[in-house]
Amino acid sequence: MHQSSKDVIRLTYRIETAGSIEKLAAKIASDQSTGTFIDLPGETEELKNRVAARVADIRPLEPFPAPSIPAGESGPFKRADVDIDFPFDAIGTDLAALTTIAIGGVYAIRGFSGIRVVDMHLPEAFRGAYPGPQFGVAGSRRLTGVSGRPIIGTIVKPALGLRPHETAELVRDVVDAGVDFVKDDEKLMSPAYSPLAERVKAIMPIILEREQKTGRKCMYAWGISAADPDEMMRNHDLVVKAGGNCAVININSIGMGAMLFLRKRSGLVLHAHRNGWDILTRHPGLGMDFKVYQQFWRLLGIDQFQINGIGAKYWEPDESFVASFKAVTSPLFAEDDCPLPVVCSGQWGGQAPETYRRTGRSQDLLYLCGGGIVSHPGGPAAGVRAVTQAWEAAVAGIPLEIYAKDHPDLAQSLAKFADGKGA
Repeated sequence: MHQSSKDVIRLTYRIETAGSIEKLAAKIASDQSTGTFIDLPGETEELKNRVAARVADIRPLEPFPAPSIPAGESGPFKRADVDIDFPFDAIGTDLAALTTIAIGGVYAIRGFSGIRVVDMHLPEAFRGAYPGPQFGVAGSRRLTGVSGRPIIGTIVKPALGLRPHETAELVRDVVDAGVDFVKDDEKLMSPAYSPLAERVKAIMPIILEREQKTGRKCMYAWGISAADPDEMMRNHDLVVKAGGNCAVININSIGMGAMLFLRKRSGLVLHAHRNGWDILTRHPGLGMDFKVYQQFWRLLGIDQFQINGIGAKYWEPDESFVASFKAVTSPLFAEDDCPLPVVCSGQWGGQAPETYRRTGRSQDLLYLCGGGIVSHPGGPAAGVRAVTQAWEAAVAGIPLEIYAKDHPDLAQSLAKFADGKGA
């Protein structure tokens, strides 16, 4: 991923307005750096030259006939991608300052019928300013013992309601079947009916017993998120002490400060769940693109990043998933600063061929299936085998229907989930 020159932080805004693109671009640069609605005492040319943001480029786009948000004006509504450079001296490497100055305030400016942050280029000064991934792709593969194929994972379902011993029974089935990764649903943290400590006590012996038998340890992502960073660290320490190696983190819920607090002290693979992200991006004329959003969390140190998948059960189209995959697999500053992409949301073996094709024939991913494994008609163990077989077929270029003739688990999966209900 190309970064900007050492002196500026470049943000690209997709502006939509019935008025002047040029005037609104200049207003972003002024309002979000030195200026306000009137000339200010002390706002000298020397000061502006040192810290004022500046419009670097304007690239017109096709206009819209209707506004993205009510504007009280008639169209057409002009659109353009606008690059604005913020001097590094005005922001530094503080991500809170960056979000406040270059992102937070722009949505309040009057005159827009739509505005979206679509790109961000950070200068070399950000290299090493934050810890970045501790494990990433290589560490995830090393700890799961998986090479040369996708890491196959599943999610504990039902999401809520299972007690620790019931969860353990399900986990035993998929661990014995050789699944590489199991994850607490993001909604499961430490409720009264299933405290984290009791889940760990019930499940870790199963994982350790399997490791003793096979020499390979299933990675389990425990839900340790909490509003209080100290409580989250206590949860972290509980997992580490029991022999665990991964945690699922609800990154939008805990915030950037808590994420950094955890990463600096963590001995676990940090699996990022982005629930709440859709609030920021679902409207195409507002919010921000994932390629911007994901940079913050990568700098802060997530190791695995959920990005939905082909034929997702939610709103996100396949093209958005493909763009997200490209973003998280593009280095920010070094080849090893990429998190492991986690393909998820309604996945089962049926999407494996298209996933393989659309991601550039990549197998460096965690393929995460919930119901697509645990709801297999032959049981969770058959579900693990079916997904593994689907990926074998995808990589070999063999149609799933052909491969299924000699692989009954895949055949059963195709019969049940071919209507797209593999969530």
